Amino acid sequence: MKTIHVSIGDQRLTLKEDERPMRTYPVSTSRFGIGTAEGSLKTPTGRFRVAQKIGGGMPSGTIFVGRVPLEAGELLPPTEDLVMSRILWLDGLDGHNANTRDRFIYIHGTRHEDKIGEAASHGCVRMRNEDVIELFELVDEGTPVLIEA
Repeated sequence: MKTIHVSIGDQRLTLKEDERPMRTYPVSTSRFGIGTAEGSLKTPTGRFRVAQKIGGGMPSGTIFVGRVPLEAGELLPPTEDLVMSRILWLDGLDGHNANTRDRFIYIHGTRHEDKIGEAASHGCVRMRNEDVIELFELVDEGTPVLIEA
């Protein structure tokens, strides 16, 4: 069985199969730290699952607004934390992180690839666009995710 492990301290995501590492990617978690409060922009910890995969087949660099791909010529949203290329929408499985899906916490691509490897996101787990596309193809909805400090 495949599982995703995110280490906030190491800013690394490891995809494992039967507990054996398959792939390791640098990531960027929240610059605001760890937490689960609504509106905190913090990265939650604990057990999750990939609730929904969004963006399959879209070109790398596609920008999503409200999980819908932006059409060519549409104005960019007024945010620095663009959601790009692919979305793995997380659902919290522990009492303290049960609001994760409602907080719209994703594993997603970013235009800030230069900040990958440091805490810089607004709560989500950011990845390089090519990395999130690869991960997206390797996992299924329902894949367990563990995010640890």
